[in-house]
Amino acid sequence: MAEKHRVEMVEVGPRDGLQNEALVVPTADKAELIRRAIDFGARRIEVTSFVNPKKVPHLADAEELVAMLPERGDVTYIGLVLNRRGAERALATGRIDELGAVCVTSDSFGIRNQGQSADESLAAAMEIVGLARAAGRSGQITIATAFGCPFEGEVAVARVVEMAKRACDAQPREIALADTIGVGVPSQVAEMVGRVREAVDGLPVRVHFHNTRGTGLANVWAAVAEGAATVDASLGGLGGCPFAPGAAGNVATEDVVYMLERSGIATGIDLPAAVEAAHWFTGVMGRPLPAMVSRAPAFPG
Repeated sequence: MAEKHRVEMVEVGPRDGLQNEALVVPTADKAELIRRAIDFGARRIEVTSFVNPKKVPHLADAEELVAMLPERGDVTYIGLVLNRRGAERALATGRIDELGAVCVTSDSFGIRNQGQSADESLAAAMEIVGLARAAGRSGQITIATAFGCPFEGEVAVARVVEMAKRACDAQPREIALADTIGVGVPSQVAEMVGRVREAVDGLPVRVHFHNTRGTGLANVWAAVAEGAATVDASLGGLGGCPFAPGAAGNVATEDVVYMLERSGIATGIDLPAAVEAAHWFTGVMGRPLPAMVSRAPAFPG
């Protein structure tokens, strides 16, 4: 880990950070959050999801929000979609650069999250990537509940590896491993990332961690050490899934950036600017946020 290298960051605060909050954030504030993320250096941003607004009312303003986004050739706007209908909505905006598709490792979670079995969710994710590619956009596939399921418990590494191999046939931009409920630990993460990287034959691996049990940052470190190319994080450490009982926030953008940059790993994120954005975001949410670095004195001062 001593050799300096770069890790890409994906800011997921506007989508994953807000979808499970008690407060429904006004669309204008979401747009401002995205503008501030661009200002602090985020170049891939998960801006919203195109899902049933009755199931995720916090993101019912997807089209309205996307219409407000700054036109930036250097920023990739990602829209999360779970099926063909969502993909068509996202592509119809003309402003979404990348479709984020999700498959799940367990039938129990898949039925609750997207009304599909695990295998059906993978087939749908592969179809979404195909739709994105046909439209001249990129598509990614996230394997959710990769480290554990709230309903079925442990998930075998072999199961995740098998799904990752099958997902590659769709030619996604990357394969992401998501610890949807924050149960992963560093040794598990290291094994999973290492084995999936071998299985996907050069396709980049992205990771998405929740800090439900306090292992989020350690898991990021383990993943990066095993060659994960991209890390999802949410400004202020907000996040959660309406369909995963007890799932707490994502790893915080400012906490991940502090850890990696102080360790000689470039992220492209301006930490003081991210902290300033987190202070503004705290005011929007009206309560202290889970992140640590934005509540601590600056170091070095």
